Formats: sequence, C-alpha cells, structure tokens
Amino acid sequence: MKPKSPSSQDPKSLYNQVPRFAILVAGGSGTRMGADRPKQFLLLRGEPVLLHTLRRFAEPALGVADIVVVLPADQLDIWQALCAQFSIAVPHRLVAGGATRWASVKAGLAALQGHPEGLVAVHDGVRPLVSRLVVERTYAAAATHAAAAAAVMPKDSVRLVSQHDSAAQNRSRLRLMQTPQTFEIDLLRRAYAMPELATFTDDATVVDDLCRVQLVEGDYRNLKITTPDDLVVAEALLAADI
Repeated sequence: MKPKSPSSQDPKSLYNQVPRFAILVAGGSGTRMGADRPKQFLLLRGEPVLLHTLRRFAEPALGVADIVVVLPADQLDIWQALCAQFSIAVPHRLVAGGATRWASVKAGLAALQGHPEGLVAVHDGVRPLVSRLVVERTYAAAATHAAAAAAVMPKDSVRLVSQHDSAAQNRSRLRLMQTPQTFEIDLLRRAYAMPELATFTDDATVVDDLCRVQLVEGDYRNLKITTPDDLVVAEALLAADI
C-alpha cells in the first residue's frame, strides 16, 4: 500500500510533524512591582517566575525543540546565577534583547536562524501559569492558519473614551490579547524584517499587515505578572493546582 500523500494525511498528524520553537521574552524592570529585582526573577512558590514559565514550554508533550530566553543584556548574569542557585536544568538558550519588546523578539528570531521552517511561539516570560492546552491550541492553529494568538473575552463592561464623552462597547466583539502568539517562522521573520512602528503592541500587530491572525481560546488564569496583586493571585492559583 502506498503511503498517504501529505495532502491526504490527517491535519493533526501534519502539525505534529512541524518543528516547534519558542521565544520567551522577559524584559521587565519590576518598577510597577515596587520590587528590588525585575519581576521575572521574583520568587513564586519559592522559585523564579521565569523558571515556572520555562517549564511550561519544556513539557515533553508539547514537543518544543528549541527554547530561546531573551533578557536585557544586564540581566544575563543574574539569570545564569539563578540557574546555578536553583539547579535549573531545563534546556534553553539565552539571548540578549534590545531596547524594546520588538527588538527583543527580533533578537530571539535571529537565534533561531538555523531553523529554516517550523512554528515559533512567542510568550511573555512573566506569564508563568499558561496551560499546556492553550500552548497546544496556538501551535495547532498556526499550523493551519500561519498565525494564531491566545485571547479571552473581557469580563467587565467596556466603554470607549473620547475627549468629551464615552460610549459602551459590545464586549462580545472584543478580546483581551494574551500570549503565546504563534506563527510560521518564515512569516514572523518577514514581519520583523519591516521597520518598527509605535503601533506595535504585540506580535499579532507586527504580523497583521501580512496575515490574518487566528484567535484561539485563552485562559483567564494565564495572567501577566505586573503588579504585587498579580503575584498574590498567581501564588493562589499554583497552590490550588497542587
């Protein structure tokens, strides 16, 4: 019996064959945390926030072949010291980022230049509670649509504010963007070959002019640790999972 041609194979088996990569971007300073160290290095249940995030992408079931961690140049030594202190053995590569998130993602992409094809997930280093299901959804959707991002519907009522007034918005048509945001690697390279714009708020906005970004269901627990309250909530959520 002849083997199936690629076009006749089950879509799930196809995207499982595509190489997977991840770029974890952590450039925070910890200013809004009022902390003595960048928020990615704060302890969450006794371990650095960034370590929790790294472990999520290193889960064997996800099959991520290459993980790149991007940090400001002056934080590389701190992370390496933490790796020694906490005996961090999760395979990853460390790259110095740039002055903006855009520049840091571009540096992460450059570190993956040896991979001509595949899917790359870009994730905030301070989103340590992302579930394997959400990560898998973005990889699967990117395999089909070339670009995918996790997002959730706002829980609260939303109003659009103008200079003199405000107007209610239909929240069922709005989404709060999360990460990971996952793309065919060549698509993301082409997007990042263009000049940086002030309107770029995440990777989806960088890619928008080249490709429609497919939104997939995120998770309200996939919070971005930005303030002291976020750290308290993350502690509680991790405790509840144990």
